[in-house]
Amino acid sequence: MSSAAKTLKLLAHFSVEQPEIGLSQLCRLAGRDKATTYRHLQALEETGLVEQNLLTKRYRLGPAVLQLAQTREVTVPRKAGAGAALQALADATGETAHVSILSGTTLYSLDYIESLQHSTRVIIDLPTFPLHATASGLCALAFGPLDLMEFAVANLTKFTPHTATSAQSLEAQVQRARDTGFGRSRGTLEDDVNSLSAPVFDQTGFFAGTVTVACVATRLTPDLDRTIQTNLVAASRQISRNWGGSIPPEVEACWSDALSNPHTLEPSP
Repeated sequence: MSSAAKTLKLLAHFSVEQPEIGLSQLCRLAGRDKATTYRHLQALEETGLVEQNLLTKRYRLGPAVLQLAQTREVTVPRKAGAGAALQALADATGETAHVSILSGTTLYSLDYIESLQHSTRVIIDLPTFPLHATASGLCALAFGPLDLMEFAVANLTKFTPHTATSAQSLEAQVQRARDTGFGRSRGTLEDDVNSLSAPVFDQTGFFAGTVTVACVATRLTPDLDRTIQTNLVAASRQISRNWGGSIPPEVEACWSDALSNPHTLEPSP
C-alpha cells in the first residue's frame, strides 16, 4: 500500500460513534507506529481533511471532507435518489431499511430509515458493512466485481457463532444469493438481527450497491419475509432507475423464481 493510500485510510476510522480520535488510539486502530501515524495526520491536517480539537487534543474530520461530500452528492446524487424508495420500504415492512454503495472493496452505508411501527428496531450504526457477515455484503459478493471474494475470504472476522469463517461456507451463501437474487444474513453480524438485501445497479450497468431490510430476528415470520422480498424488488428497481441503471434480466429472473416459490429463502433447519 502506498504512503498516500495509508494516509487516506486513516479517515475510515472516524464515524458518528467515534467522531474524535486521539493519536495513541489511532495508532492502535491503524496498526501503525506513532511517528508514522502522526506524519500522516499532519498531511491530512494540512489539506483540511482532519483538524485537531484544541480542547481535547483529539483529531476529527475537517471541513474539506464536508466540501467533498457535498460535491459528490451534487455530481452523483445517490442519497437523494434512494430516499423515497427507502421510506416506502420501511413503511411497507415495518422494519429498518438501508442502502449502501460499493467503492473499491468497501461497502459503505449511504442512508437508512427506521420504521416507527415498533419500539424495538434495528439501528444502523456501521459506516461500512463486512462483506462476509451481512446481507448487503453477500449481495455485493454475488453481483459485484469478482475480486471482492478474494478480499472477503482474507477478512473472515467471526462476529457471532453463525458468521461464515471458511471460504466454503461463504461461497455457499453467496451462491444462494446469486440463485435467488437476494442476500440473506441470519445472526451473522448480530445474533438477534436478520436481514434481506437486493442489488442495485447504476448507469454503468454494473453493481453499485444494495438496498436492505434489517429486522429483529424474532419478528421475521414467513409472511413478513415474503413482504420484505416483494418490496425489496420494488425498491431496487426504483433506486437503480434513479441512479441511471436498470436491473439485469438474469437478476429479474432470479427474483421471479424466488417469489414464485415461497420456500426458496426460508432459513435452513
